[in-house]
Amino acid sequence: MTPKLSLTELHDAIRELTEIESELGRNIETTMWISDPHGAGERFVSILKGRFGLIWRTLQEALPKTFSVEKLDYLDHIIQKEKYFVSENFFMERQDVISSLAKIIRYRVDDVVDFDHIRGHINSDLRVVLENLILNYPVPNIVYENILITDNVITALAKIVKLVILGQLIVLGDVFDRGDEPDKILRILSQKEIKPYVKFVWGNHDILWMGAAAGNKSLIAEALRISVRYDNLAFIERLGINLSRIKELAEKLYPGDITGKFKAKQEISRKMEKTLAMIQFKLEEKTIKQYPQLQMEPRLNLEKLADMLKKGETDGLTDSHFPTIDLYDPLKLTKEEEKIINDLAKQFTSSPQIKRLMKYLFEEGKLYHINNYILNVHALIPSTADGQFDEIYGKKGKELFDHLEQMIKDVGRIYLEGSEQEPFNLAVMFYLWCGPKSPFFGKHAMKTFERYFYKDKETHKEKLLYWGENIKKKEFMDLIMNDFGTERIVYGHTPVDITKGEKIASTDGRAINIDGGFSEAYLARGHALIHTPYSIYAIILPTPDEIIEAKDKMEPAKLMFEKIATFEKPKKIKDTFRGNQLIKRRDELLKTIKQPSR
Repeated sequence: MTPKLSLTELHDAIRELTEIESELGRNIETTMWISDPHGAGERFVSILKGRFGLIWRTLQEALPKTFSVEKLDYLDHIIQKEKYFVSENFFMERQDVISSLAKIIRYRVDDVVDFDHIRGHINSDLRVVLENLILNYPVPNIVYENILITDNVITALAKIVKLVILGQLIVLGDVFDRGDEPDKILRILSQKEIKPYVKFVWGNHDILWMGAAAGNKSLIAEALRISVRYDNLAFIERLGINLSRIKELAEKLYPGDITGKFKAKQEISRKMEKTLAMIQFKLEEKTIKQYPQLQMEPRLNLEKLADMLKKGETDGLTDSHFPTIDLYDPLKLTKEEEKIINDLAKQFTSSPQIKRLMKYLFEEGKLYHINNYILNVHALIPSTADGQFDEIYGKKGKELFDHLEQMIKDVGRIYLEGSEQEPFNLAVMFYLWCGPKSPFFGKHAMKTFERYFYKDKETHKEKLLYWGENIKKKEFMDLIMNDFGTERIVYGHTPVDITKGEKIASTDGRAINIDGGFSEAYLARGHALIHTPYSIYAIILPTPDEIIEAKDKMEPAKLMFEKIATFEKPKKIKDTFRGNQLIKRRDELLKTIKQPSR
């Protein structure tokens, strides 16, 4: 028999029930996804101001169909700039701008969970006026007659539009490497006005830096090698890392022209790139030998290289100058290399600038995230050739993801506390960066060594494993959806080139790849995925060159769209993963308050 509730408990249960019922009937929030920005800070900021095209698209939905493209573009720029201005090409009266902005807010306000939150962002001097405008109540004529007041109202409304237009921003990882401003991107995502709306999923390049910060020396060498390879020396300096010792050793080891396929533009960067590469390869091969359970023995290259050098079999090599390799103990660091990597490890693990960035990643980031009814991962779920989940240490699917996420969180907690790490956990961070079964990688091997030193391009190929083929199979997608309790999956990691006819979504729309090669090092384009209560669509962003070309022609940069799904009825909270949890709680409460009849 259910114990009788006190009056207070009964009131609390009824209140919670009504709140649950109200939330279940609410439309889902508008969500936007972006993936793999790879350090393109300035581009990230400029496109974020326009919410990756979401502002323009919302204007198109919210305002009358009679509005011209020029009028929509003009309002878009007012919202982005958060101020009224007179364009050379187009003009709207201030009163019409105010009316349009208020309409946009009213169009979106039903999708905002807490209207009080909007009120908290309203300019206190204009609170009554702004609330009346949003609620479509009359306002005094002076609001339109006094230019100073009018312009302040437009600025305030533009800020509110930005607030209500987007419920959540999901970033699917890879903030680091290639571009030189990953720190700028993370500072933006962690700002107090943006942070509450952001869900961050780790990418493999984030894991590289997280493992380096936590003290894995091979990952420290690799993170720095990639940075100097792309000449991101100013970024390293901003992190407070002193490279003077590695520069000195690099100049000493390679006084003339550098040999080998090293990519950096600056000569000193190429020399440091080679110096760090050799330290990296030695350290990671030691890790592979120390932990055979990682099953990465095929990545042991240095002993083979030493054997080729001893025999003089160098015709197939791009480089034969290896002054730091002991041909009879090729994994051994020289005394100078050991001093330098120990110094860099001390700098990395104690840098306050790095710690600020890593604090956000370790504390706010996740291996996967479920938003509404959609599973979000950076790259993949490890799988086998026959379309089943693959095992790592006896775990697979959601169980594996939960286990790995907890391990990464533990590494982060120990790092932020300044305590000593478990060596095996640091080795696992290395595996997650480049291991074949890693949910962050998905290839049979990372061929950095071969691309540097072997002429045969066949050896350079990194073969994709089974993810790409498996997600085309209904049975495999059903397996994912059942295991994680979702209906779709969104991921990034491997760029989709729409210029070659590639599609962002699978035929059935259940698997969506939103990596559009955001940074200049890839396709310089990028995608954003938008989910409103009424539809799911992808926005294909313009390249920097296309933006410049549009400016020269005094035209807006064109956005392309890929429609993925539309819904006859708006998606409600009750249709989501959270809705299922709320329904379970509702049913528990109903049982609790049900009293036996007398």
